[in-house]
Amino acid sequence: MKFVLATHGTRGDIEPCASVGLELLRRGHDVRMAVPPNMIGFVESAGLSAVAYGPDTDQQIVAVADFMHDSFKIQNPVNVARALKELYVEGWAEMSRTLTSLADGADLLMTGQTYHGVVVNVAEYYDVPVAGLHHFPMQPNGQIGLPFLPAPAPVVRSIVKAAWNLYAQITKAEERAQRRELGLPKATASARQRMVERGSLEIQAYDVACFPGLAEEWKGLRPSQRPFVGALTLELGADTDDDVASWIASGKPPIYFGFGSTPVQSPAETVAMIAAASAELGERALIYSADRSDSIRHADHVKLVGQVNYTTILPTCRAAVHHGGAGTTAASLRAGLPTLVLWDVADQPIWGAQVKSLKVGSARRLTRVTRKSLVRDLRSILSEECTARARDIAPRMTKPADAAASAADLLEQTVRVGV
Repeated sequence: MKFVLATHGTRGDIEPCASVGLELLRRGHDVRMAVPPNMIGFVESAGLSAVAYGPDTDQQIVAVADFMHDSFKIQNPVNVARALKELYVEGWAEMSRTLTSLADGADLLMTGQTYHGVVVNVAEYYDVPVAGLHHFPMQPNGQIGLPFLPAPAPVVRSIVKAAWNLYAQITKAEERAQRRELGLPKATASARQRMVERGSLEIQAYDVACFPGLAEEWKGLRPSQRPFVGALTLELGADTDDDVASWIASGKPPIYFGFGSTPVQSPAETVAMIAAASAELGERALIYSADRSDSIRHADHVKLVGQVNYTTILPTCRAAVHHGGAGTTAASLRAGLPTLVLWDVADQPIWGAQVKSLKVGSARRLTRVTRKSLVRDLRSILSEECTARARDIAPRMTKPADAAASAADLLEQTVRVGV
């Protein structure tokens, strides 16, 4: 079978798809990936073939962060729509042509969290199944909470639906142009709606334990339409893992701090704040930092590191503080760690809200963190009650290998059935 996996975003968006792709490749299938140009090296290092697809996300994530920060201010709706359009339709036509070429002869196309219209239209052009891979609940539901919006679930659900409708309006012109170029008739519904109506497979690449009640809410759908497989990760090691493990073993288990692809305005000031807060609590700090130069000074109770293997490193830590990316959240919960989510953009506030709802940690917007608030939040998550609840949820989390195998099984079955 030939599978084409087209996904866009940062590493947290690309890695789940790459994990499935690697499992399909291991089974002997032809697997091609379309990813942002800055993610090609990452995908190829995992042993997969990839082509450039869409804008560079290192640049895009900064623009998204700026927009999200401005969106909390009162703005002209026309300006908001224009800003969203610039963010989410850039390169649409080029992405379509790239994917159309790559997908020739494919048995199935899979889309990630964004630009799903590009993929749905190309799949229709070739008359092959299309599947979605979601690392958080994308479809409107009554389970998601938002820490910056203390509203009842029905209100949040309405807001999610409104956001989807806005996205459909913003991308309508690009979709129409793509369909004309492909020789397809005018669509009568958005790409998301067409997937739902067709009963397309939508793999939920996170654990149902993270959203109690969601499976029950979706029980009216066909059981195979939105299956939960668990969080997907490549479990990649790093050259420094042994050094990090040695430092951890030399003293009290540390608190891990990491912010993934989220831009941090001043790394030096952030490290200094973390070091001060940790010292006040008598804790050690293991901090992910892209800048580990001598310009960032830190005390003996602090160690700066690059990427680490969460599967082996996090279980040896005492707690986790991070940006609330889906993969990092899953890793900290798998490790049974009380978690503090310092969220900024995208799905991060959703995961922050779930960590609070499950009572395995706390959450706060990154831009509002101070040394005082950090100390208070760390004291909260390090309590015996929070630590115990975090340990309890760990056995309910799916192992990465099992999640990848389940996702691959579902994609193979979809090709056989032809939905």
